[in-house]
Amino acid sequence: MMEIVYGFIFGFLSSVGFGIITNNPRRTLVPAGLVGALAWIVYIVITWFTDSLIMPNVLGAIVIGILGNLCAILVRSPVNIIYVPCLVSLVPGAIIYDSMKNFTLGKDMLAASGFIKALTVGMSLAVGFIIAEAISNKIYPSLKRYINKKSDQKQF
Repeated sequence: MMEIVYGFIFGFLSSVGFGIITNNPRRTLVPAGLVGALAWIVYIVITWFTDSLIMPNVLGAIVIGILGNLCAILVRSPVNIIYVPCLVSLVPGAIIYDSMKNFTLGKDMLAASGFIKALTVGMSLAVGFIIAEAISNKIYPSLKRYINKKSDQKQF
C-alpha cells in the first residue's frame, strides 16, 4: 500500500518537475502531475502481476493517452504539453544508461540486451499511445463540442 502512496507522490513530483524544467504553462502542471502519477501507479500495480516489460508500459501509456487528452481539452492546451512530463517516469533512461556503460566497458552482450529492453519499452509506449488515441478520437469529440458550446454561451 505504501508503494502506491509513494508512487503517486513521486510520479506527481517528477511530472510537475519536468513540466517546470521544460517551461510548460502553469495551468498544465497539476493536470500533468496527476496524469503522470496515475500512470505510474498503473505501472506499479501491473508489475505486481507480471514480469514483462511490455504490459506495464502499454497500460501506463494508455492511461497517459486517455487522461492526457481529457486534461488537454479541459485546460485548453496542446496534448503534447500534457504528454511529455507524464512520460518521464516511464522512459527507459536507466536501462539505456546501463547499456551504454556496458558498451563502453566492452560488455557487448549485456549492452545489446539492454538496448533491446529499451527498444521494447519504447515500442510498448508507442503502441499504448496509438491505442489511447484511437479511444480518445471516439470519445472526446462530443466533449469538445460541449465545452466549446459552454464557452460560446459565456461570451454573450
